[in-house]
Amino acid sequence: QVQLLESGGGLVQAGGSLRLSCAASGRTFSISDMGWYRQTPGQERERVATVTWSGGSTSYADSVKGRFTISRDNAKNTVYLQMNSLKPEDTAIYYCNAQLRPAAAASWYSYWGQGTQVTVSS
Repeated sequence: QVQLLESGGGLVQAGGSLRLSCAASGRTFSISDMGWYRQTPGQERERVATVTWSGGSTSYADSVKGRFTISRDNAKNTVYLQMNSLKPEDTAIYYCNAQLRPAAAASWYSYWGQGTQVTVSS
């Protein structure tokens, strides 16, 4: 069984910074890519940033370009999201996502973390 453990959320003032972490743990598995998504009450979940595991190619939502940076540590099966110049509109629950294939499995699966709250005060 695979688990995605998120951390780093909290309350921060506008203009401040937070660093989110997400570690994939469990038995052996292969990762295709990992990313961060966010969601506010009554709104659909939106992609924030993703990174491929092998090549490290990144992709960002237009709303966070230049402010957020996604990175990964392959040895630790961990993805990070450095969030700078935070704005009140960044307030949301941030979910970690991983596309991975567990050992002995034939198919790839999409895994989600439980979510971590990020609140930016104005």
